[in-house]
Amino acid sequence: MTELLLLANIDEPGLATREVYERRGGYQSLRKALQMPREAVLQEISDSGLRGRGGAGFRMGQKAGFLPKGDMPKYLTCNADESEPGTFKDRELMQKTPHMLLEGIVIACYGANIREAFIYIRGEYQLQGDIVAAAIGEAYEAGYLGEDILGSGHDLKLVLHRGAGAYICGEETALLDSLEGKRGNPRLKPPFPAIQGLYQGPTLINNVETLSTVPTIIALGGKRYAEIGTETSTGTKLVSVSGDVQRPGNYEVELGTASREIIYGMAGGPQPGREVKLWFPGGSSSPVLTGSDLDIAYDFDTLAKAGTMLGSGAIIVVDDSHSVLEVMRKVAKFYAHESCGKCVPCREGTNWTVKMIERIESGEATPMDLDIIASVQTQIIGNCLCVLGDAMAMPIGSMVEKFRPELEAEVEAARERAAGGALDEAIPIGVTDPVL
Repeated sequence: MTELLLLANIDEPGLATREVYERRGGYQSLRKALQMPREAVLQEISDSGLRGRGGAGFRMGQKAGFLPKGDMPKYLTCNADESEPGTFKDRELMQKTPHMLLEGIVIACYGANIREAFIYIRGEYQLQGDIVAAAIGEAYEAGYLGEDILGSGHDLKLVLHRGAGAYICGEETALLDSLEGKRGNPRLKPPFPAIQGLYQGPTLINNVETLSTVPTIIALGGKRYAEIGTETSTGTKLVSVSGDVQRPGNYEVELGTASREIIYGMAGGPQPGREVKLWFPGGSSSPVLTGSDLDIAYDFDTLAKAGTMLGSGAIIVVDDSHSVLEVMRKVAKFYAHESCGKCVPCREGTNWTVKMIERIESGEATPMDLDIIASVQTQIIGNCLCVLGDAMAMPIGSMVEKFRPELEAEVEAARERAAGGALDEAIPIGVTDPVL
């Protein structure tokens, strides 16, 4: 049984308020951290082995270590633009325990000697944004934010910024452009944000779950936290499970837990009589796995070896009542709509993929079109300014590879339907063939 670190008593009434959060031991980790040298705080985070919970899985301690030393202006940006389809864990954290996030932000900023921070929250999270804003006000009143925090000599200004509902702004450099008042387009890297980010200054970017984990790491100690999970995927992970399951929701699991336990044991699996056909282990941008892959361990490296990724930690389950073509169309249309259009492989590749899938549905395609779809995906991957193009190409390519026979049958069935429709149009109802 996983020991809950982030979701413990998450539904306690009033937990979003400072009073209840403090009564449960909130801000004690901050008090502890402020008594430590800054370098020791970063060392605890590094010792924990905490990998970013937003998608890339990059170690937070290592990322913070890239920031240049010195007193130049540095920034922390919390990526709360949770817009990956299937992901809703950060929403629950911000809605029910916002002070945990704020405490993590202040600790991280103290360790990295950062004095200005931002929370970039997606525009659709109106309720959660209001709750976080209220929590920020309470934190300022209690001296957890502002000047000379708890007499430590450390100052921190924290600003909540609401986005306007663009998926591309979940990409860290597009988020920075949006924060600066520009159109949310990804930047060419290098330079990376840790060297030249917000307002051209060194910037540490982490998502809500990652920063919310920091107080637990300080409380337990980095090495103790690293004992949870696997050697290379430490700690617990929030997993958003949705799709064809009986108990969709957020679950906290120890990394390395069998995926079957998450999908069937926690989320209840598909409805009786149905089987898992395919599932996305890390949101809609991850290459799919099939029903025969349910016993795989749910951690960063095991999923990577299986040809997919843990990503944001969103499992989307598709049962055998759905066609693969239906899933492909929904995925492709989403990413074609959300592409910023800045680079050709993404702008044209996502659009062409949608058109080719529509060709199959209309009965105009041949099996050769499946080869073309697969080829287009390989030309997108690795050739875009950011990973949005890859986010479509990876799952689409995996579905073509793993469900080729079904897709070929879809092509033939659609061609037969189209041919039948053409025959019906040529011979009106009630008119018989002419006598030769």
